[in-house]
Amino acid sequence: MDITTPVTPPKRGRKKKRRGFFLRFLGFMFAAGMILAIGVAGAVAFVLWKASQDLPDYEVLAKYEPPVMTRIHANDGRLISEFARQRRIYVPITAVPKRVIEAFLSAEDKNFYQHGGLDIQGIIRAIVTNMSAMQAGGGHMVGASTITQQVAKNFLLSSEQNIERKLKEAILAIRIERAFTKDQILELYLNEIYLGGGAYGVAAAAQRYWGKALNELSWAEAAYLALLPKAPSRYDPWKHAERALTRRNWVIDRIVGNGFATPEEGEQAKATPLGVLAKKYGPQIHASEYFAEEVRREILDKFGEDKLYGGGLSVRTTLDPRLQAIAHKALVKGLTKYDRAHAGWRGVDKTIEISGDWGKALAEIPVWKDIAPWKRAVVLEVSGDQATIGIRPGRDKEGRLVEERETGVIPASQVKWTRKSIKSALKPGDVIYVAPLEPKKNKDGEVAPAETVAGKWSLQQPPKVSGAITAIDPHTGRVLAIVGGFSFHQSQFDRATQALRQPGSSFKPLIYLTAIDNGYTPSSIIVDGRICVSQGRGMPPWCPKNYSGGGAGPSTLRRGIEKSRNLMTVRLSRDIGMPVIAEYANRFGVYDNLVPALAMSLGSGETTLLRMVNAYSMIANGGKKVEATFIDRVQDRYGRTVWRHDKRDCSLCSAREWTGQGEPELIDVRDQVVDPVSAYQMVGIMEGVVQRGTATRLRALKRPLAGKTGTTNDYKDAWFVGYTPDMAVGVYVGYDQPKPMGRSATGGGLAAPIVKDFLAEALKDVPPAEFRPPEGAVLVRVNSKTGLPARGGGGGTIVEAFKPNEVPPGAIPLGRDGKPQGQAAEEGAQPDGFPQYPAEAQAGAPGQPAGAQAAAPQAAPQPPPQASAPPPRQRRAPRRERGLFRGFF
Repeated sequence: MDITTPVTPPKRGRKKKRRGFFLRFLGFMFAAGMILAIGVAGAVAFVLWKASQDLPDYEVLAKYEPPVMTRIHANDGRLISEFARQRRIYVPITAVPKRVIEAFLSAEDKNFYQHGGLDIQGIIRAIVTNMSAMQAGGGHMVGASTITQQVAKNFLLSSEQNIERKLKEAILAIRIERAFTKDQILELYLNEIYLGGGAYGVAAAAQRYWGKALNELSWAEAAYLALLPKAPSRYDPWKHAERALTRRNWVIDRIVGNGFATPEEGEQAKATPLGVLAKKYGPQIHASEYFAEEVRREILDKFGEDKLYGGGLSVRTTLDPRLQAIAHKALVKGLTKYDRAHAGWRGVDKTIEISGDWGKALAEIPVWKDIAPWKRAVVLEVSGDQATIGIRPGRDKEGRLVEERETGVIPASQVKWTRKSIKSALKPGDVIYVAPLEPKKNKDGEVAPAETVAGKWSLQQPPKVSGAITAIDPHTGRVLAIVGGFSFHQSQFDRATQALRQPGSSFKPLIYLTAIDNGYTPSSIIVDGRICVSQGRGMPPWCPKNYSGGGAGPSTLRRGIEKSRNLMTVRLSRDIGMPVIAEYANRFGVYDNLVPALAMSLGSGETTLLRMVNAYSMIANGGKKVEATFIDRVQDRYGRTVWRHDKRDCSLCSAREWTGQGEPELIDVRDQVVDPVSAYQMVGIMEGVVQRGTATRLRALKRPLAGKTGTTNDYKDAWFVGYTPDMAVGVYVGYDQPKPMGRSATGGGLAAPIVKDFLAEALKDVPPAEFRPPEGAVLVRVNSKTGLPARGGGGGTIVEAFKPNEVPPGAIPLGRDGKPQGQAAEEGAQPDGFPQYPAEAQAGAPGQPAGAQAAAPQAAPQPPPQASAPPPRQRRAPRRERGLFRGFF
């Protein structure tokens, strides 16, 4: 071999060169992909990190208390009204029926119990469906949000439609799933969602649409609720009934497809109409609007606006629905009767065309909801003896106008009060108010058959005069009924609690009670004669007058109340002192700061009806302090009592079992504002107002009843406030802008009959009960006119109560059975007439010193041995010595 021959290097094949390039290319692509993946992952991580920086704290859901409506109930548990910004009834998941849960899972998230917050299958399905819809040129777009995502959005985020919000929603959904159980998440969702009609949560929606509890819902009803979260307004059952029905049936098919219901149940559910009820808000008990508004204001004052409208309070009130209806009827009757007698017929305010469907036109005219049984009607035809009318048609439970048209007649006799003939008063097309005729009673009290008045109506007219009525339990202050006017929808001004009116003579019992509590007795003598009071330099003297004009001379204190003597009241007030009277008025809550002027003794200061009835309650219950209340108890959303009116403590009442301990004793914590015997003496005097005084109309009730009438100057206000042993009632009547009502508009003639009508119905099944005398009261027979002890029980003799140290000489105490006990307090017959007094005293000449005509003081008699004297009372010292017969001043 020639070693000098050059060696040729071996040639590389082209195949090897291609393989190296491919490997390098793959390496490049892998590196680029890794870099891109890391970049994308970094970008995604950055976006997620950035999005999670300002995420709300999802742990607040564990402490979340959604706004829940406050519900107000009557004393029998019936619902009166609800107050809320969001009408929600919160229910735990254990109280939600399985049927409702399955309906919502079928409509919203069938894989709820399988996924971890995000439903990947649902997301892919939604993407495919939406892309197909877009390619087809439109169509219904679907979402893939899970129930957990909706909880995150509804509780923690806004409803903005953007990528950032969806990202935050997904992050929160995953975190929520890790922190809460599925049932906890579902409970939050079912109680938070808005389901239309002002209802939040499934429980409130069930009540709103069908008036049912959750456990009463059918498959059809549960399916309808389940479709609402997406778009409540789109499936409104009144505006879009067909659309709502179609979507509901789709949900039912999903329920059947998921195996929650059988095909037969599904077909039956789809054949069921929606059946939703018409919207109905406001008080659920007739004529309780004024009461509900008072409760609302009180809750607002005690707990604040947030608790009222979102605290979920349960309020048990004092309202007696039966008494409320009776009170409303009595007040409307009294106001209407006065308006008819004094104002006459004012004509109609509207007319409509009756040639077509008059019912449709009549139904469009608004009507006050709380004036039933009054109704709107249209005059169809008028003849000489009657008018044919068409009654405003009602609506069915779904809010649709009924097709039937009801007609009736107004007899000519029911138009006589207009002082016009029926043809002059009514014309075809006139829109009027009517009320159904009630069967009449015969002399024996038997009611005629209802058929005698079937289809007959009376012509009515909303009164211009206003008024109010209030009924209270005198032992507790619980307001049993209150009506603040003819109609709450006509005027929301509550005349029982907001109207400041002059009580007139109905304030006098507080003055006489002050006197009795400071040394006077019911038999004390006061001159009913002319009196003038100086009003200062340059001013004419003030000379009050009695209602009848003149005076009756020397009269007992009892007589001054029974006959409502103004002159006696002014004299008595001057002797006691107006500052003392002002202090007692404050004790009884009638006035906070009464001006100590003598004119105030005749009730010229302004107060409310509720305050007056509450003050009379303290007289009726023996002088115990009570405060009028509309609420018995308030409970929070968890059932814990947070406020109650009854302040008595009963620690032993919560014992779990009986172990031989005695019965729990409730201690009366009410303050004593006056001597109980003084209060009982005043009760007896005010009974005389009903038996012999200015309120004799109420004698027909034939039961123990005490009270006082009141009439202000120029007859601008008419009052009567009275009480039985267990109920206090007050009424006032007057124009909202005070003006004279006419000379016959007195408390006894206008207000007392309203109280009579109320008590006659309210107590018709309640046996009469006597007023119970307190310990220490000594009962004796006296002459009703002179106040002197009387022997026997002849005419003009009454039983009077005295304190043990004030029993008149010669009086024989009576036992609880009304029979004489022991001997007279001091032997010797007593004359039946008044003792002789100086003529100038009987004339009541002004300017005389108070003690100049006083009878000589007599030694206080010793209490009879049968009566035990009460402990000494702390009493204001009288301004001068007092004997049996008071001085004339």
